[in-house]
Amino acid sequence: MGNCFGSSARIDATLTNPSEASKFPSKTRNSTAPSNISIPSYSVKSNAESLPTPRSEAEILSSPNVKAFSFNELKSATRNFRPDSLLGEGGFGYVFKGWIDEHTLTAAKPGSGLVIAVKKLKPEGFQGHKEWLTEVNYLGQLRHPNLVKLIGYCFEGDNRLLVYEFMPKGSLENHLFRRGPQPLTWATRIKVAIGAARGLSFLHEAEEQVIYRDFKASNILLDGEFNAKLSDFGLAKAGPTGDRTHVSTQVLGTQGYAAPEYVATGRLTTKSDVYSFGVVMLELLSGRRAVDETKVGVEQKLVEWARPYMGDKRKLFRIMDTKLEGQYPQKAAYTAATVAVMCLSHEAKLRPRMAEVLATLEQLQAPNTTTQLKPENRAALGHVYMSPIKQHSPLSMTPLASPLQAQRRSSSVR
Repeated sequence: MGNCFGSSARIDATLTNPSEASKFPSKTRNSTAPSNISIPSYSVKSNAESLPTPRSEAEILSSPNVKAFSFNELKSATRNFRPDSLLGEGGFGYVFKGWIDEHTLTAAKPGSGLVIAVKKLKPEGFQGHKEWLTEVNYLGQLRHPNLVKLIGYCFEGDNRLLVYEFMPKGSLENHLFRRGPQPLTWATRIKVAIGAARGLSFLHEAEEQVIYRDFKASNILLDGEFNAKLSDFGLAKAGPTGDRTHVSTQVLGTQGYAAPEYVATGRLTTKSDVYSFGVVMLELLSGRRAVDETKVGVEQKLVEWARPYMGDKRKLFRIMDTKLEGQYPQKAAYTAATVAVMCLSHEAKLRPRMAEVLATLEQLQAPNTTTQLKPENRAALGHVYMSPIKQHSPLSMTPLASPLQAQRRSSSVR
């Protein structure tokens, strides 16, 4: 994947603190994000619709979409896992930079061929064989521009490795919270939010629905042009089927990002991911971590600290990232904040679908989005707009505790 790949520590029935599960520091040169953003539209329909579940371990590892590497091949590709090839360390283990031939996928000389990131499981790591296999299962089948590409794996003796495309800009976490990287511009933050929303929407709208369950800034990786891709599918779960409304499972995740009803009951739905998206959206707006133990009182928890300010245009500036230096459109910022508010609703049923979130955020890229949004997306956000008589302020939005107007899904989508 990239120079920020790793995995948070996960402990059954508890949530990890993001500060204890930091990702890898960026070793690549940072560049200023482009001011013009152009992201093509992708359909949510894909081979994800026909994901055969459940599958045996043998079926998962025989996927035609990924290569089974030998341990020696990956040793050669990473120069014997030399320290100067190390990109970072996470809960899963170590991540090394390597090179393979673009066509044969065999080891290549450093600096030539395709750059890869090799994630090597620690025998004593927090992630075990089950999560390693889950990642191969989902990323071995799913293909989308906003999901990181799994090239292959190694399962040899006690060795468990995963081989990904290299993501040169590292993680969103690095750019928002680490010292050194040039601050992300407003346009780039919206671009990242849209890319991440596309990835989640793709997972949620597939016929064989997938719940990501670990959406956070450190799992959003960025390519050379700041296109966002979701990584680390070790906690992903198949969504409910038939008449079921949720999946009951162990509470796993990262403190500050998990939805309150999931933490309380273990009942998992796509709306759990939507809540996590709201937290990341708030991190993009504020430049603050979901949980920051260096702060005191209510400021330690981002959602609790920011909630009183997000619904008030006159107070919103108090939570905006000072690194933006005021260089953002106020109306668009308020729209983004309102989206976050809706995603962070205490009641899961009041949260929007990711498809609705995506449709609204995409309009923030268009030339006229600081003055007007399409009527259908106003409806999708639950009639949060004020009266259209206020022509001078069409984005005057007041988040209300009312159910969102649901858009009807295709009959082929669960």
